Amino acid sequence: MSGRTQTSACPERTCVGCRERAAKTDLLRIVMTGESCVPDDRGTLPGRGAYVHPALVCIDLAVRRRAFPRAFKVKGPLDTADVRRYVEQAAP
Repeated sequence: MSGRTQTSACPERTCVGCRERAAKTDLLRIVMTGESCVPDDRGTLPGRGAYVHPALVCIDLAVRRRAFPRAFKVKGPLDTADVRRYVEQAAP
């Protein structure tokens, strides 16, 4: 045996809210457009992305910790209303 496993590696990312590592498919990618953050559910929008669990708890933690401006390397607060609205609509 060569020691290799048959399972393929799954990309992991860190949630900027709770700082837990999770599979990339379990997290929501957020990108910055202008002065606001928008959800990128398909992962195709251009630019730097930040990942967060699609839960209001993690979004609130990220806002409180000022994680979005730090992840996007900008100064000042960002508008996260679109992200919050997206998560609220997606929750059952």
